[in-house]
Amino acid sequence: MKFRPLHDRVLVRRVDQEEKTAGGIIIPDTAQEKPMEGEIISAGPGAKNDKGELAPLDVKAGDRVLFGKWSGTEVKIDGQELLIMKESDIMGVIEQAAA
Repeated sequence: MKFRPLHDRVLVRRVDQEEKTAGGIIIPDTAQEKPMEGEIISAGPGAKNDKGELAPLDVKAGDRVLFGKWSGTEVKIDGQELLIMKESDIMGVIEQAAA
């Protein structure tokens, strides 16, 4: 199934966190917090501004982002647990340093 978010919404897949602490202690699933980092799967075209012009989003599919702990609405699409959220819920894009 294909899914295309509307307006200024994005579809995000959470990125799994480490299951061990720095000291090597394994954290069980029940004690882990949900990650606040994810990858954008798809993004809407943008929102209309006061003049009725389309303002494109600052994020695009493939971007790795940070978002608030309680941001978005959880949905299940093709068996995957994903989040739909507004672009304003995203705190920033994680950029990889050049090697």
